[in-house]
Amino acid sequence: MAGDWRDDRIAELESDLAKRDGIIAAQSTQIAGLLQRVAVLEEQLRKSSQNSSKPPSSDGPAVPARPKKPASGRKRGGQRGHKRNQRDLVPVESVREIVECIPERCRHCDERLHGSDPEPIRHQVTHLPPIVPITDEYRQHRLSCDQCDRTTVGELPAGVPTGAFGPSVVAVVAVMMGAYRQSKRLVPDLLFDLFGLRMSVGAAVGCQHIASSALEAPVMEARKYVTERPVKHADETGWREGATRARAWLWVVVTASVAVFMVHLRRNADAAKQLLVAASGVLVTDRHGAYNWWPDRMRQFCWAHLSRDFQTISERSGDSKRIGGALLEETHRLFHFWHRARDGTLKRATLRVYMRALQARVKVLLTEGAVDPHPEESRTDEKCSGCEACKTSKTCKKLLSQFESLWTFVRVEGVEPTNNAGEQILRHGVIMRKLTHGTHSERGSRFVERILTVHGTLRLQKRNVLDFVRQACEAALHGAAPPSLLPVAAPPAVDIAT
Repeated sequence: MAGDWRDDRIAELESDLAKRDGIIAAQSTQIAGLLQRVAVLEEQLRKSSQNSSKPPSSDGPAVPARPKKPASGRKRGGQRGHKRNQRDLVPVESVREIVECIPERCRHCDERLHGSDPEPIRHQVTHLPPIVPITDEYRQHRLSCDQCDRTTVGELPAGVPTGAFGPSVVAVVAVMMGAYRQSKRLVPDLLFDLFGLRMSVGAAVGCQHIASSALEAPVMEARKYVTERPVKHADETGWREGATRARAWLWVVVTASVAVFMVHLRRNADAAKQLLVAASGVLVTDRHGAYNWWPDRMRQFCWAHLSRDFQTISERSGDSKRIGGALLEETHRLFHFWHRARDGTLKRATLRVYMRALQARVKVLLTEGAVDPHPEESRTDEKCSGCEACKTSKTCKKLLSQFESLWTFVRVEGVEPTNNAGEQILRHGVIMRKLTHGTHSERGSRFVERILTVHGTLRLQKRNVLDFVRQACEAALHGAAPPSLLPVAAPPAVDIAT
């Protein structure tokens, strides 16, 4: 009996141990999952403009400020030898009034002075005269026919708009809304304050539609032009469209002298193909998958974005920290060489030699980071989506699979290693979105993409935006050929090295 009692007790204890082992195993699995989730949340908290694509305005007070450049010890303002920027004097024949300021006595001894200075100091003060709108009246007579008793109204002369405002007013309204980001309700107030012109909000919207229609043909010509350029930059940002402010995207493709915008409901390959049409020339972008249909050898990844990716990797633990830090060092070295080549202090042939060694080091680091951290486990990627090592491995594998897209700027002269051109010109649209919260309709989106195309392109070419929009509106009114957004002399094609 005693032996049976002991056996029962041993069996009971073994059962309790098995239950506890099961509980410990379940808790270990739960703890591992929680640790993984904590790592994901901590990485999300660490995200800022310095290690992701978030704008600097989204950085909270806990985000450390970017390190300031060391003080140079020089005084503020223009330095000795810098290019002077000053207002040119207006020709004498265009001056309204000339006032001769001739001193009568010497400021030192009070002796009377005689004569005049053959080359006096010219000081000009510019004023703006009161601007009063010019109104033309067309009297359309209605005459009755003695034969059939029908009434006939006199027709307006050719080129006279049927609305209340001419091309000059329409152009000012469009430029205020697009180039200077004024709301539809503020434009009438601004017109009244500047010109004494009264206009309703509905009339301002009508002017917007007229200008949008007039700009359609020049914008379509510009869109065709950019698709044929040998080097172009592309980027996109969020937008809102419709009464419910549905999610949309503002796209841009920019060359050295022409920028084309597009509002699209999607941020995918179909939208990118609608804007870029076909893979022609070199395309500089970030790593967004919507551009993956472009050949890797003809695509350049933005190294500013890559730098933020490497910064994220360096903020992780383990091997990721070491690999990310080393990749950041190589990135800094890359920009040092590039800046020297761009400034002319380093020959391009020498740059290629330096970059060959740098490419080899980057490839080794990416290969180390791409190693599967869980090779012995039979699991899917979804089961370990939050693991820092797996995230590093995933990023490095993607970069290795498109390794050629990191170095196109080395092979092809005229290609930059960053997408600054696309991001800078897109900034105007970002500010517009923040102020207007998007567009109410598809028709409004067409106006936005057209006026942004005109504004961005003409700013690149240093041409007057208001004059162009006015000329386009006048051409549409008279049925004439519209002005062109294309540069006077197109830049030569870039010879792409094999």
